[in-house]
Amino acid sequence: MTTRSMTTRSMTTRSMTTLVMAGHGARDERWSAVLADLAGRVRRLRPGHRVRLAFLELSTPPLADVLAATVGPVVVVPLLLAGGYHAHVDLPAIIAGVRPDARVAGPLGPHPLLTSVLARRLAAAGLRPGDAVVLGAAGSADPSALDDVRAAARLLSVRLSRPVTAAFAAGGTPTLADALTRARTTRTAPRVAVASYLLAPGHFHGRLADSSADLVSAPLGADDDLAALVWTRFDEAVEEAQLSRAPRASSRSSLTMSPALSSREGSESTPVNVS
Repeated sequence: MTTRSMTTRSMTTRSMTTLVMAGHGARDERWSAVLADLAGRVRRLRPGHRVRLAFLELSTPPLADVLAATVGPVVVVPLLLAGGYHAHVDLPAIIAGVRPDARVAGPLGPHPLLTSVLARRLAAAGLRPGDAVVLGAAGSADPSALDDVRAAARLLSVRLSRPVTAAFAAGGTPTLADALTRARTTRTAPRVAVASYLLAPGHFHGRLADSSADLVSAPLGADDDLAALVWTRFDEAVEEAQLSRAPRASSRSSLTMSPALSSREGSESTPVNVS
């Protein structure tokens, strides 16, 4: 098969495959509005491509219902910034029960596109050259999820050319309070800024905003870079599926992409004095 025919087949596979964006869900209507806005941006990047938005819990429509109603190949892209229970247990369980043929992409983070959004949000919040920076995330009981956030902090550290500490509002160490205290007592920075490593406003962003930080950036929100990242994860999953069907790649076959992909992205640059 020629390179051109392989490229054509790959493009055809993509156009026939439905992208299902799987968010966690939240009771806060602002959160749901941001995810709906993001889904709209994703659709505009590839007009005519089938895109659905669904949720694991709390928000509607439920992921199981969307998957059951979707005809043809499906790639599920988790709208999660790190691995963890939802990515490794909840999501695969729903998919296995409804659409075991679906491919599941890796979580969104860490990734340089997220780093770009974080940097812009900090700049908009008034970040100054001498400020200390803490990356504030929700947290998790899963060590791999915490490692993903720390990898995101390393990427942001390189981007800002200053130390960045990953801290957690719930589940994980250091806690946000501990990280802020440490930043004030061990460094000479005049202010401490928190970069919100959250998709949208809600409970956890409220905890960041209520902290003792001098400034807190807005959540990542609906952003064109974030929409582009959703398509990046989709393309990776499609390519992984094609490789798994190749004669020499049978051992790569798997329902869910390996979290190692995100780990590689989080360590592609040497961090600058990351704490």
